[in-house]
Amino acid sequence: MANGFLPLDGVRVVDVTSSLAGPYCTEILGALGADVVKVEHPDRGDEARAWGPPFSEGSSVMFYAANLNKRSLALDLKRGPEVLLRLVDSADVFLQSLRPGTATRLGFGAEELRARNPRLVCCDIGAFGRAGPLRERPGYDPLLQAFSGIMSVTGEPDRPGVRVGASIVDQGTGMWAALGIIAALHSGGGHTVDVSLFETALGLMPYQVTAYLAGGGVPGRHGTAFPLISPYQVFHARGGDVMVSAGNDGLFARLCSALDLPELRADARFATNPDRVAHREELATLLQDRLRDEPFAELLERLEAAGVPAAPVNDVGDAADHEQTKALGMIQPTPEPTVALPLSVDGERVSHRRPPPRLGEHTDEILRDLGYDEAALVELSAEGVIRRVESTS
Repeated sequence: MANGFLPLDGVRVVDVTSSLAGPYCTEILGALGADVVKVEHPDRGDEARAWGPPFSEGSSVMFYAANLNKRSLALDLKRGPEVLLRLVDSADVFLQSLRPGTATRLGFGAEELRARNPRLVCCDIGAFGRAGPLRERPGYDPLLQAFSGIMSVTGEPDRPGVRVGASIVDQGTGMWAALGIIAALHSGGGHTVDVSLFETALGLMPYQVTAYLAGGGVPGRHGTAFPLISPYQVFHARGGDVMVSAGNDGLFARLCSALDLPELRADARFATNPDRVAHREELATLLQDRLRDEPFAELLERLEAAGVPAAPVNDVGDAADHEQTKALGMIQPTPEPTVALPLSVDGERVSHRRPPPRLGEHTDEILRDLGYDEAALVELSAEGVIRRVESTS
């Protein structure tokens, strides 16, 4: 697919991150035109390459889906710091997610790098943030879902909290990092962007935290229901489950009409949304009793005709294969089919430009661009500083 929107064309990004948050950030930057150089350890590479069974070119599905649009430089940072410094001298952005303090210890802290390259935008991705008693702790998405309270509000009320099925903390952190980097570039560079999994996780729950701070108590789990609106949850029909979102009094009236339940509309317990929230369990029981034997497809048609927002509870396959997904061009071959970025400009999908790299696939071309000749490459390889990979083209 064509990609004519490349606002970061000419921007070089040096990516010293692994796992998902940092790679997802630089995948976005790469799709927007940046030249992303992914720096990986020569032996093991990004740990995400091994997260799951082999998928394409020996990488896992996790790695494949988060590392499009990049070139791979296999470099041992401890043995070859001067190689990285030469690369960063020609870069616009330096992104790292090393353990807290490691970048500075190796000579790659923001102050050290900007002493060489004043316009450089540095981005640090951490687990718990740049300050506080936990600033030096590492972390992963599910750990921060647990620590931040996300798990405590996810799941059924009478069962333990569960992890959100998508990696929302990692990907959210990656998006915030990309936004901060683009803003820093727009202002002329020379800034340090700080993001963390904990800050992202807490930022994903603004109304829950605000309600608690206002004295509303500790939020709990409500299953598929939304605690501030009712009815706003999944109901079971004959042959499938349906999410119903009657987000205001008018929509509730339409729902009652569509289901031939005028008595609910006239009931003082359900007159306004605050009333319905106060009596949510009673209302949910009445609606479920009505919908249990309603044919699934007919229910969806009836609600759509009445203008009531509703959706089937699809599985991943249903969503991926849906005509709406196809119409939007959300599945792209790169060359394996994967999800496109959820962004279009002037009616054109911002598309992935290249498949994920093999470990060290672009080591030679990157270092040759930096002035290393064949003799130097042979020496660096022999010393274990870099990994060279023969081209498949």
